[in-house]
Amino acid sequence: MRDSDRASRRWLETARKDLDYAVLAANAGFHAHACFNAHQAAEKAVKAIHYAKGARTVLGHSIRQLIERLDIASLEVLLSGARQLDLYYVPTRYPTGLVEGTPEEAFSADQSRRALDLAGDIVTAAADIIVEPTRDRHG
Repeated sequence: MRDSDRASRRWLETARKDLDYAVLAANAGFHAHACFNAHQAAEKAVKAIHYAKGARTVLGHSIRQLIERLDIASLEVLLSGARQLDLYYVPTRYPTGLVEGTPEEAFSADQSRRALDLAGDIVTAAADIIVEPTRDRHG
């Protein structure tokens, strides 16, 4: 197994765990945290694709830009969701990223549910692109 394959699988597994944590946060009413962790899950999933394609280092936090750099047609349908998730990178964590109030006051259950859906779509797309060992044997 190539080092890039190992790295890709590690990034994808971490993306899945971030998504699991985002679900826990949303269920507990921590919607800003859920939105941020949904962003993290999607970002790491897209980085996993970069590593699967042989990248040695992947820099950046914009999911949209990371997807665009891949130039994979099947991912283009995810760009709108990526743009939405990118909005959650700073204001979900810092009160200075908001006009007023705190992240906990600013983000809602509807937003966290939507963020979870969008991130889930991206994680699923990444898993479909990255050939995992069980898929090698059965598919």
